[in-house]
Amino acid sequence: MTQTAAALNTDARTAIADALNQSVAETAVATMLAQNFHWNVKGMAFGPLHELFQTIYEDHFVAQDDLAERIRALDAHAGGTLAGMLKRSKVQEHDGHASDQQMIKLLKEAQETLAATLAGSGALAADHGDTLTEDLCIARGQTHEKFAWMLRAHLTD
Repeated sequence: MTQTAAALNTDARTAIADALNQSVAETAVATMLAQNFHWNVKGMAFGPLHELFQTIYEDHFVAQDDLAERIRALDAHAGGTLAGMLKRSKVQEHDGHASDQQMIKLLKEAQETLAATLAGSGALAADHGDTLTEDLCIARGQTHEKFAWMLRAHLTD
């Protein structure tokens, strides 16, 4: 049975919001990872990688807001501290000292992690009949899988 956020019971809203907060944390860390690599990439593929990394971090910045606003629609608190996000995230930050191929690999892995986290969040929402959150998670997961594919296409190993 499909339910709006207001119709969900408290336990369902709490569980879904917690899953979404995980997605926000990982998206925030991945945003900074992509921006850091955008600033520091060098080599023969500088131009296209600089542009791709920018496309990724700009997408992720908007996504953080979309996910956090859904948390608020569920009448829950959207975690917003960098320290909290870093602690919670399965995506790890990086200092930016890496080859272009290592940057691509790390950012690809971040995209795969985000896709998996969002798939789990979407499944949880579906279990509770929250199709609006499920839809948001599906759309975001598809975006991250596309970015992972685009990054894999740049890998030479």
